[in-house]
Amino acid sequence: MSEKMRTLTEPFKIKMVEALRVTTEEYRNEALAKAGYNPFLLKADDVFIDFLTDSGTGAMSDRQWSGIMLGDESYAGAKSWQHLEAVVKDLTGMPYVIPTHQGRAAERILYSILGGKGKVFISNTHFDTTRANIEFVGSEAFDIVCKEADDINAYADFKGNIDLEKLEELIAKYGKEAIGAVIMTVTNNSSGGQPVSMENMKAVRKACDKHGLMMVIDGCRIAENSYFVKQREKGFENKTHKEIAQEMLNLGDAFVMSAKKDGMVNIGGLLTLKDEALSVQCKNLLIISEGFLTYGGLAGRDMEALAIGLQEVFDKDYLHYRIRSTAYLGEKLRAKGVPVVWPIGGHAVYVDAQKLYSNIPVEEYPGQALVCDLYLKGGIRCVEIGSVMFGKYDEQGKLIPAAQELVRMALPRRVYTQSHLDYVLDIFDDILEMKNRNKGYRITYEPQFLRHFTANFEPIK
Repeated sequence: MSEKMRTLTEPFKIKMVEALRVTTEEYRNEALAKAGYNPFLLKADDVFIDFLTDSGTGAMSDRQWSGIMLGDESYAGAKSWQHLEAVVKDLTGMPYVIPTHQGRAAERILYSILGGKGKVFISNTHFDTTRANIEFVGSEAFDIVCKEADDINAYADFKGNIDLEKLEELIAKYGKEAIGAVIMTVTNNSSGGQPVSMENMKAVRKACDKHGLMMVIDGCRIAENSYFVKQREKGFENKTHKEIAQEMLNLGDAFVMSAKKDGMVNIGGLLTLKDEALSVQCKNLLIISEGFLTYGGLAGRDMEALAIGLQEVFDKDYLHYRIRSTAYLGEKLRAKGVPVVWPIGGHAVYVDAQKLYSNIPVEEYPGQALVCDLYLKGGIRCVEIGSVMFGKYDEQGKLIPAAQELVRMALPRRVYTQSHLDYVLDIFDDILEMKNRNKGYRITYEPQFLRHFTANFEPIK
């Protein structure tokens, strides 16, 4: 007899609260205009439900806060560093551990060494900071997510996988010497938070061995990916989530992590390596730009909290709640008729803004229109994952659109309750009434790199 389905409840109780500010739509109109119609530039006090990112926005546990008080702030060889190093080595199986203040610092160190003009990097999907760090040093980044990801409405167990045929084609086209690395993003953030299968990861490892290439695992959500492998991939149902993560990470030559995700902390990053010579190069850059070898850009208390978080994240009750609460929001939205990337990923719900706002041309950024509308109607802050984030221009200055026009609602870990999610669902009733709108936004200012962070917009009248 199957277990009776019950209301999804948080596997924790609240010990401390932070007040949320409720504002009027009139106030939010003024606030958004002052922010150049870019939710990144809003004041956090003016946001009611913050789904901008799950990076560093989660709530730490009582054990982590206790660890904060025990943090060893010694400049070199701190006890907190020894604790973190032991936990990371056990998880990754890699002997060289390099702490950084966050994931993009680890990316900058690694890809400035592996990259350069004429180099190419191949990934299931590069995330924004990964791509920016690669392109900043003059390299080129190619995304070759699997064919199943093209149809966002169709179900497939592992839509985050890399396309193995295209991988071989790109290797043949550019050759071993030009390829800086093959990067596997786990879970695949920009492709809807979709998981990567162990089978696919092993196939990539085999291809890298065949051609003498380096494989990097960007595993900032490795625990969430392990949950999907355990649930969906044959042969892993009896393994623990941590055992699955260890098996997957051991396939890589390097592991890059923004610890602000599955590290369950507010700040922190990691770079681990198998190759000693490469680790020496990376450590030299670490000392120049981040800090000494045994703290990088982190305080001892942050390392202590991270060491604890990397163990708590594999708790089966937490992971079940984490994945199911995200799915609750996505499944309810889909039932309302809101087009979402299907199936729901681990950390976020992705809305297909192009389909929802079908009258807005891609040049007017339907995703940006949706993130603005969600803030105006409900004080909900989200992020566009479309042509604002990933679009480019041709030689004539015409927009080359992104493959998809998505809006990501990333759920912070252990922060919001089901009633908050039900409130978001209510706001989407107002959004659905606006789906026939036919004007979007134009960009009035943009920087050269990562424009979505600081660009300004104006509504097209």
